[in-house]
This record gives sequence, structure tokens and C-alpha cells, in this order.
Amino acid sequence: MTNPYELAQLAANELREKSGVDRYDVAVVLGSGWREGAAALGTPASVVPTTSLSGFVAPTVAGHSGQILSLNLGGLLIGLVAGRVHLYEGNTADQVVHPVRTMILAGAKKVVLTNACGGLDLVIRPGNVALIRDHLNLTATSPLEGAAPPEGFASRFVDLTDLYSARLRGAVHAAVPDLHEGVYAGFRGPHYETPAEIEMARAMGATLVGMSTVLEAIAARHLEAEVLGLSLVSNFAAGVSTSPLNHLEVLEAGQSAAASLGALLAHVLSVL
Repeated sequence: MTNPYELAQLAANELREKSGVDRYDVAVVLGSGWREGAAALGTPASVVPTTSLSGFVAPTVAGHSGQILSLNLGGLLIGLVAGRVHLYEGNTADQVVHPVRTMILAGAKKVVLTNACGGLDLVIRPGNVALIRDHLNLTATSPLEGAAPPEGFASRFVDLTDLYSARLRGAVHAAVPDLHEGVYAGFRGPHYETPAEIEMARAMGATLVGMSTVLEAIAARHLEAEVLGLSLVSNFAAGVSTSPLNHLEVLEAGQSAAASLGALLAHVLSVL
């Protein structure tokens, strides 16, 4: 089966059967460092290995485990996707967004995308979380490339004006007014950006930079889900500080912020 939408529908049906959840309300994709914080949301009712579902590929990055955890939070049925996959692992855009498509076709009409990122704005310091207001897709690809979506799905020429839902951001700001907002520049990776590339991204309006999120956001909006983006600034980007960059720093930032990330995530989900 090569049609990515049919494959996602098949995976959604399998997930319902394995998890015992007939319809999710919210899907949360856990980026680097966020899995530890998500533990504060409570004990999952079910844990489904992603590789037991059609179309899923196993993540190869440290800190990404490949599971979908289901839990009830104040009456909301939440699906936590632990085990994001990326373009730089050799995956296609359709494989990268397959978990998000699956969760939406399993009922989730709201999608929370989390990540760890580099910061370009000295005001948003390492350890801070920023709401994503908009993004720059610098991956040179799209999950809507290729054959047109089949009958029953929206046109591939999707409007991204309100990609990161102003309504959801407003609800979060009302609950957590001190959160900054930023523009996320998504690169392919896996290497970190050069100082010149960071200057380019800054000139284009970016204040956050990373290697995920943008393709998932596009796929989610195409399926008419509301999208909220949360970025944990794990380090300053190349050239912003003199410190060398490494992935261990990203994981350590998530571990250090785990308690606050969990409390923030619980608070955010409660107002969606």
C-alpha cells in the first residue's frame, strides 16, 4: 500500500484496536527532552509500540523511543507520540508526518507539536519554552508533494495563514501569560547550522531553529487539525554564543527542565 493517507487510516484503525481508545481528542508529539516532562501527566492507560502499527518506522535518535501512550487528562483523551522520526534519518516526508496523520485520523482534532531547539533571541534563554507563532520551512520538501490527496481529503494547496492556531495560542497566553512567541526555522539537519545560516534565518525573521516540526504542522493543517507548537530552547544557536553545540546538551536541557515541562504541558492541555 503506497497511498500515505490510506496507510495512515489503516494505522489509525490498528491503534484504536491496540490502545482501546476509540477516538482521541488531542495528539501530542514529544520532541527531544519532552518525554521526561510528559511523565508528570500521569500513568498511561496503554502503551503501543509504533513499530507494531502499519507505516511507522523506528526512530534512530537517542531520546526517541517509538511509542504511543494513551491517557485521560481531565476527560480529554490524549495520545502522546514518543518517537519522532526525521528527514535526516533517511526518511521521506510522508514517513516523517505519518504519526501525525495517524493520530488525526484516529480522531484528534488538535495537535501539539513540541521540540527542543536552538535560540536566536537573547531574551528567550536556554531552559525557556516559547510558543511557535509561525515557521520557515527550510527543508526543501513538503508532505504534500507527489500525487494529489485521494477523494475525501482537502486539496494539497492548503492555506497556512493560521497554521499555528491563533485561537489556541490565545488560550495558552491567557493561562500562561509570560510565554514568549517565536518564529521557528526548520532545517533538514542532522548537522547543526553554520553561523552564516543562522544569520540568514535571523534576517528572514526566525528566532528559533531546529530540525523537526514544520512538516508535521503542514500535514496536520492539511487534515484540518488545529496546531499548537511549543519549543524548549536547549541552547543558543551557532554564532549566538561561543559554546560548541552537541545533542547531549539538548537531552540534558530536557532532563533539567522535566518538572517544569510536565507542569506546563498539563496546564496547556487543560485549556485547549
